[in-house]
Amino acid sequence: MRVTLCLAQDTDADALLDRDPLALLIGMLLDQQFPMERAFAGPALVAQRLGVDRLDARELAEYDPDALVAVFTGPPAVHRYPKSMAQRVQALASTIVDRYDGDVTALWSDAATGKELFTRLAGLPGFGTQKAQIFTALLGKQRGVTPDGWREAAGGYGEDGVHKSVADVVDAATLGKVRDYKQAAKAAKKAAAG
Repeated sequence: MRVTLCLAQDTDADALLDRDPLALLIGMLLDQQFPMERAFAGPALVAQRLGVDRLDARELAEYDPDALVAVFTGPPAVHRYPKSMAQRVQALASTIVDRYDGDVTALWSDAATGKELFTRLAGLPGFGTQKAQIFTALLGKQRGVTPDGWREAAGGYGEDGVHKSVADVVDAATLGKVRDYKQAAKAAKKAAAG
């Protein structure tokens, strides 16, 4: 089952995410310390500035690093940390080229199990356990990538009927529910620490 993506809450940016798996992976990379919908709109800004309708791992990996920082800086900036995120995107693209011959879908197309998929994602630059779990859930819930055990590999993000992460965002209303969940989790963590 594939769902039409609605992560950036912008028709053109979401259309890119929908047709370009590398853009989707980059959006997930950018989704930190920045509003989720702006992070997932970032790949469309990069593509527009590069004059392309799809992002290419080889092109990004080989791009002049200073020029890529300029692409990320804008205005508007692709992320609140344009230099470090340009470097992370370039490292991610290089890894996709080195490990998967530039084909981002090879990350998941032949993963035999959810655990293997999660392990591959967790091994990417800029991806830790939580980000790999969320992207595993996003692939399963919205892209139809469902190797055996994918829900377990995604942890709590793989549960059905929850609104915990970007994996559960299908429209503006579910984005609001995910925000509410995150705010409640943050408040609970602060209360437990304080």
